[in-house]
Amino acid sequence: MRVIERMESIGVAWPDLNKGLTYTDTVPPSKSGSSLIDFYSKTHKTSAPLQGWVHRIHNGQITIDGQIVTDPDEILRGGLELVYHRLPWREPDAPFLLGVLYEDDDLIALNKPSGLQVLPGGLFQQRTVLSQLQWRAWKRDSFLILEAQVPHPVPVHRLGRGTSGILLCAKTKLAKARLASYFADGTSVVANQRCTENTKGPSSVRKILKVYRALVSGIINEDEVVIEQPIGMMKYPGVAKGLYAASVSGKPALSKVGVLERDFQGNQTLVQVEIQSGRPHQIRIHLSFIGHPLIGDPLFVAGGHPGSFDSESGDGGHSQDGGYPRPTRPVPGDCGYYLHAHRVVLHHPTTNEWSKTVNPFLVLN
Repeated sequence: MRVIERMESIGVAWPDLNKGLTYTDTVPPSKSGSSLIDFYSKTHKTSAPLQGWVHRIHNGQITIDGQIVTDPDEILRGGLELVYHRLPWREPDAPFLLGVLYEDDDLIALNKPSGLQVLPGGLFQQRTVLSQLQWRAWKRDSFLILEAQVPHPVPVHRLGRGTSGILLCAKTKLAKARLASYFADGTSVVANQRCTENTKGPSSVRKILKVYRALVSGIINEDEVVIEQPIGMMKYPGVAKGLYAASVSGKPALSKVGVLERDFQGNQTLVQVEIQSGRPHQIRIHLSFIGHPLIGDPLFVAGGHPGSFDSESGDGGHSQDGGYPRPTRPVPGDCGYYLHAHRVVLHHPTTNEWSKTVNPFLVLN
């Protein structure tokens, strides 16, 4: 048994600007004869409006086979390599310190703060958990010149940017594969058979169990609630790939909710939620579906849907870097809600023994 009695903190302060990004395309034969602006405005229309791409081309951010091109009407031919250079930018404020709950040769369990994104996406390309893990590895192995030579832990599941608590990261390929299979197996069990009220705790099939705590609006009268509402994708302004929400045509999802404390004066309830599937934003969607959205959730309201489906307001222009301005409606990454990954129980990926993580400490049996 190993017990961490004092949680270690890791993390370094964020640089003022990130390093920017590059996006590479190869012109397919079907696009031969198209103009540069036609290619980008149609192939990557969710990245920027037409005038935004014109702005980027004029700014010298596009190269063709390594040469900067500033003419939007440049004619392309099949096989050319196009590279869009996104300029460095200051990412929104985010915390950088992470607590280490447990670490061995195979995995590391972190205590993630609310407001920190796990993996790169959108405006957050550098200010992520993944970056801190990379920097920590490079600092420990500074004798390795090439960054790509330094192995580093990688998260094996996600927590929403506004969610705090336990995040599991794999340090080896074997651990990554097995932990990923644990999460996939748990979701497939829910998809293939309806779990009944007799499903309690870890089973012979499920090798991982995640328990969250959440503060929701209103008073939940039942001590226990099982939610089996499917979750699917829907169109939503400002989210190019769509938004996850309650949907009769969605994929199966199951959450078990237990009441911990009722605050009648504040009209709110503290609950514990065991998720037996891993759909995106599952807890936020399920609790709002039963009429008890998370306190402070800017997106989901009673019914398991966004508060508004209205079209974006604005003049249809572009931001300083040419891309679309920030959506005027709330988006999934917005914070403010109260949700904490409180406990994880799992089979250790290499020893196959049951491991129990309890925030803020971790015990391995």
